[in-house]
Amino acid sequence: MAKYKETIDLYDDAGKQLKSGVPLEKISPVINPATRKLIDLTKRTIAVNLNGIQESLKTGKVAKGYVLGREMNLDIIGNKDAVIAKIKEMVQVEEGDDTNIREFNGGKLILVEAPKARLEAASTYDAAITAVAAATTYALVEQFDIGAFDAAMVKAAVWGGYPHTMDLTGANVTSILSIPQNNEGLGYALRNIPVNHAVMMTGKNAMQGAALSSTFEQAGMFEMGNAIGPFERAQLLTYAYQGLNANNMVYDLVKKNGATGTIGTVVQSLVERAIEDKVIAPGKKGGYFQFYDTKDPMLWNAYAAAGTMAATMVNCGAGRFAQAVSSTLLYFNDLLEHETGLPGCDYGRVMGTAVGFSFFSHSIYGGGGPGIFNGNHVVTRHAAGVAIPCVVAAAALDAGTQMFSPESTSKVYGDTYGKVDVFNKPIQQIAKGV
Repeated sequence: MAKYKETIDLYDDAGKQLKSGVPLEKISPVINPATRKLIDLTKRTIAVNLNGIQESLKTGKVAKGYVLGREMNLDIIGNKDAVIAKIKEMVQVEEGDDTNIREFNGGKLILVEAPKARLEAASTYDAAITAVAAATTYALVEQFDIGAFDAAMVKAAVWGGYPHTMDLTGANVTSILSIPQNNEGLGYALRNIPVNHAVMMTGKNAMQGAALSSTFEQAGMFEMGNAIGPFERAQLLTYAYQGLNANNMVYDLVKKNGATGTIGTVVQSLVERAIEDKVIAPGKKGGYFQFYDTKDPMLWNAYAAAGTMAATMVNCGAGRFAQAVSSTLLYFNDLLEHETGLPGCDYGRVMGTAVGFSFFSHSIYGGGGPGIFNGNHVVTRHAAGVAIPCVVAAAALDAGTQMFSPESTSKVYGDTYGKVDVFNKPIQQIAKGV
């Protein structure tokens, strides 16, 4: 029996219907198999830059500096098949298990899926990156017959500065996830993924990037206990309408306003749609002002979230700049509240997030562009999974104005994870998972 009475229709990033009459709970991160696969692969898949290791050893540049006189000339790419075979043999728990290695760019980059058994026998997702890093180190030591006095350089080329640093600074093994010590609270791991990573994994497609980011953020909401009891419906509705283009709302709003529209016209379009769908209705009048009422604040919030996403795409898409995202998050919702007398997205928390985000991303304080933020950041963590997906859409539409471009911070994620369907086309995969 369906848990919730309402159903949604799922549309892709080109406005084409994928599935109709989908019960709301079928998109839940704890139910949808495609979403669970995405989260599973996020935890146990590690990218290894074999060419990066080769170049690090050749120049003596390891972690954050050079160790002169300790350069090593190893033909890792020429011996990649043997090295990859050794890595697989050591990472797998038993022959024929779910360990998997994909090669990219002629084997210069590999993507290693550690077996589920390693994570099931561990308390955290650390087990994936430590197993792959250790296996890569020993595979190279063994393949090239490295002596005891040179093995430390190989280890530094793979692991980076760790354990002298808390994280793997300058490493040639990377995970989508940051280390647990960097998570700001319980359940923040999936929210601690930089905007630029999602942009590159989805090939700078704004709607797919928003869907991927929304999936991480909303799965994080479930993990942190924010989607329990009646709040589960609230989170699933915002996920559906903002992240997965439910009922084609984001697409329709952008199409209607894309050519000549502004943040203000998106507000008008959203309010018209909400009235038409009977989500809101005229209430009392206060002088010249018409208040609106809603019998379903959670659904209204989902409409506001979809409107916030559409306004971001219209405004940041028009200018091809990511920097406008913070002011769009703020003023779309400010205008929406003044237009209806109802709360803006996430009941005001998106506006609050936007004020701090403006200051930290490019005001008098601003040291970093929007692309290096994540949902774990002290500035952007406050909105319940509905702010960061808009930032991803903005950064995907950006034409290169960021100081920290996606290509400079996250290219390896596009070259590896971006070739895997659940990361690259999450809208289609999640619809299939229904």
